[in-house]
This record gives sequence, C-alpha cells and structure tokens, in this order.
Amino acid sequence: MRIDQDNVINTWLLEAKKCHKATQSASLTVALPILRRLLSSNVLVDISLPELKSCTEIIQRKHLLQMLAIENGYSSWVTFKRVIEVKAKGDELLLPYSIELKNAGYPTLWFATIEEAQVYAKDHSGKVIPVGEQAAWLPEK
Repeated sequence: MRIDQDNVINTWLLEAKKCHKATQSASLTVALPILRRLLSSNVLVDISLPELKSCTEIIQRKHLLQMLAIENGYSSWVTFKRVIEVKAKGDELLLPYSIELKNAGYPTLWFATIEEAQVYAKDHSGKVIPVGEQAAWLPEK
C-alpha cells in the first residue's frame, strides 16, 4: 500500500485493526504485548493482565485508537487524528512505528526511554521512533 496524504488516517485505522486482531489471538506471544500496551497506556483500568486476557471481548477498536494516540503523546484519538491530518497537509506523514521500523533497515538501536533515544539522536542525528515508553533510533538515510 502506498502511503500518501490521502490515506495516512487509513494507515492508522489499519494499525488499530491489526492490534485489535492481535488482542483476540489465542497465541500469548501475539496477544500479550498489545494487552500490556493497553494497560500501560491506562486505556483500560482496574483490570489485571490475566483478567483482560480472559475477557478480550470487552476490547473495542476505540480502545486501540486511544492507545495509539497516548503512545504518540496525545490525550485522545480525536486530537491525534487532527495532528496526523495537519502534518499530512504539510507533506509530513506521521506513520505508525510498525511501518517505520519495517522499512528502517540497519542499524536500529533501542532505548529504554524516549528521552535516552533523543539524547543519542542529538549527538548522532537520525530519527527517534517512540514505541510505547521505549524508543528506537534510526540513522538518516
């Protein structure tokens, strides 16, 4: 799929759809990372990881969209969607990290926090890609 200004929102909707599908997976290695992300972003509260895994039917697409917004530093999907649209109009595509990392090549360095990655990027240039509370650094192409 070619990602351009017109379908960048659809790219994020597809990302949420993939995450939603993953939450329903019987495979723990597929489901648990997304479930943990939902809990760490406080989209779903007052529920433990085992409880959430046993009742994944409560998870809706809106929860995954909210999680993606929070992971990218915005308080809501509505706000994040506006930012995505504004950046796309200015020829800057804000893409899900799964797409950015898929096309990243080598090397990709991982950091425990976004701040650590930003410090590294300040000294070495390149791009910081937030992944939840962690971050990846990609060299400039």
